[in-house]
Amino acid sequence: MSAKAKALIALEEKYGAHNYHPLPVALARGKGAYVWDVDGKRYLDFLSAYSALNQGHNHPKIVAAAKAQLGRLALTSRAFHNDRLGPFLKLLCETAGMERALPMNSGAEAVETAIKAMRLWGYKAKGVDQDRAEIIVCERNFHGRTTTIVGFSSDEESFANFGPATPGFVKVPFGDADALKDAINANTVGFLFEPIQGEAGVILPPAGYLKKARRLCSTYSVLMCADEIQSGLGRAGALFACDHDSVKPDLYVLGKALSGGLYPISALVGRGDVLELFTPGTHGSTFGGNPLAAAIGEAALRVILSEKLPERSAKLGAGFLSKLKTLNHPKLHEVRGRGLMMAIEFTEPVQPLVEDLMARGLLAKGTHENTIRLAPPLVINQAQLDAAFKIIAAAVKAFPQ
Repeated sequence: MSAKAKALIALEEKYGAHNYHPLPVALARGKGAYVWDVDGKRYLDFLSAYSALNQGHNHPKIVAAAKAQLGRLALTSRAFHNDRLGPFLKLLCETAGMERALPMNSGAEAVETAIKAMRLWGYKAKGVDQDRAEIIVCERNFHGRTTTIVGFSSDEESFANFGPATPGFVKVPFGDADALKDAINANTVGFLFEPIQGEAGVILPPAGYLKKARRLCSTYSVLMCADEIQSGLGRAGALFACDHDSVKPDLYVLGKALSGGLYPISALVGRGDVLELFTPGTHGSTFGGNPLAAAIGEAALRVILSEKLPERSAKLGAGFLSKLKTLNHPKLHEVRGRGLMMAIEFTEPVQPLVEDLMARGLLAKGTHENTIRLAPPLVINQAQLDAAFKIIAAAVKAFPQ
């Protein structure tokens, strides 16, 4: 590592809170599926900023939209209308097949919005007694870092020392439809879930689980809310991961790739009768839905649709997953994934392997000690995937047995 890189990393370590443990690399620029560090070394990006970069680094059409809007109008607050928000919301709703959208900034904000929406609907439409609403969530979930959200996490690193936990949430095992049914009662207003659990290590649901969950939610008048912040917008080989099971939730929580990585943009998109319950003063955000965000978001969505990134993810992901399944190592437990959302799980900590991949020119990140997530930009091409597999195969072969 150069003196320049060391100095930059040292500045972060000195002045920043130590709430992350980054790999020892200082990145300076990116394009498509590649990033370059301050010393000019090139890497394949197989994290994609936790799937915020489905369209790749600095997609020219999204960058152009951002630059054009920066010269016109960036922020008005929602106290006034602007000329960019309406077209963005229309495209977003049409893309999701929903009636209304509520724009925010971060994914966690969108999840908090979903929680408020489900509770509001429970009181106003379902008739649940005030302050009795319950939302069912899944064990090993990851929905963000706010105090409310970490309160229903089952990951001790997320919730320890941040209590007391906000009441009103019931945890059930992911993939267990019987447990979901048993947890539903008269006060249940929503079921919040990830169609594929990303932070848990790309955990796929059992066949038929999402359809059973949809039937239960419909039968017992419970809002089905899919957190597709990481798995949606093409990442899992379909526009939404729920599409693999032909399931339509009542609400989608979206973020990350909604901006192509250029700006914090998120949204709750869903049924009109649910989102119409919000009235002026009940929810908002100074920056949510600003003209710059709307221009970027519209461009980001158009890239996903026009370049057929979900279809690209499905085709390239299937081939790459097949190759990954040829890897052989005594400590290799499982290879799994859908689309270009994949994971390799070992029986021991993978940090040494992650660092070896970095040294060989591929950036990825471990989760829950034993698992490496692999999520390249959806614009990656076959030659780049072939090069990535050679790097991964060599690193796995060198991983101590």
